[in-house]
Amino acid sequence: MSDRIRYGLYLPPFGPLGDPADLADLAVRAEAAGWDGVFLWDHVVPAMPPIADTWTTLAAIAQATSRVLLGPMVTPPSRRRPWVLARQAATVARLSRGRLVLGTGIGSDETGDFSRFGEPSSPAVLSSRTDEALEIVRAMWAGKAVEHEGPHYRVSLDATAPEPYRIPVWTGSTTRHERVLRRAAASDGIFPNPGPQPPSPSALADLVAQVRPVDRPYDVAVSGNASPAWEDPTTVDLAALAEAGMTWWMESLIHFDPLELSLTVVDAGPPRIGG
Repeated sequence: MSDRIRYGLYLPPFGPLGDPADLADLAVRAEAAGWDGVFLWDHVVPAMPPIADTWTTLAAIAQATSRVLLGPMVTPPSRRRPWVLARQAATVARLSRGRLVLGTGIGSDETGDFSRFGEPSSPAVLSSRTDEALEIVRAMWAGKAVEHEGPHYRVSLDATAPEPYRIPVWTGSTTRHERVLRRAAASDGIFPNPGPQPPSPSALADLVAQVRPVDRPYDVAVSGNASPAWEDPTTVDLAALAEAGMTWWMESLIHFDPLELSLTVVDAGPPRIGG
């Protein structure tokens, strides 16, 4: 069990949460209420308009706050040019003075983020693109000379100074495909996101045993609803999840809830273990 569980907010920047100014205000309120992080979904086609750009909004949050961690949860490198993603992430890391966490996943076409723009959407292609993109992103952050020619990307860059802040990479997962587990084990954390309910403690413990390295710190983020501030609160055994390996609880704010209700949950503060 982790010595200290951290608590984040996990939300879509669209619908009632689609105004970037409201999201910056929400992050300021979250910091004041004791939350440890604010993490935004990353889509281009909203399930409910309007929609705010995740990276622009993160830059605003970085400037408006001083303590909370922040980042996309998750961004699909398969939908972005990896060299642009590397620069965007490095810029937000600098603005926040090292508070960025880069949550990644292969991406979902549920609302047409790929198919509506003529992009391939098969999981096999997206997975291949993701692995190749992350290799390029990490090399650029390290300041390495890059001469890369792969199935999806070509890059030629001279060596530069490395980025001043380390950027942790978390792997979002909805399956236990071997490639996903390998990607997660090579990253700095995992965000299992099987659906509206968090995994059971036993399922989480089994997953953590498969991916967590023994020689370095590793985060395990779990999402759901545990705040007593909801109109119809549910019970989540946070202590059991922590015992199974959870290091972050991500309280999920959803686009079909009114902004006022989401802010009530934010202002109530984290649903701490034993609290």
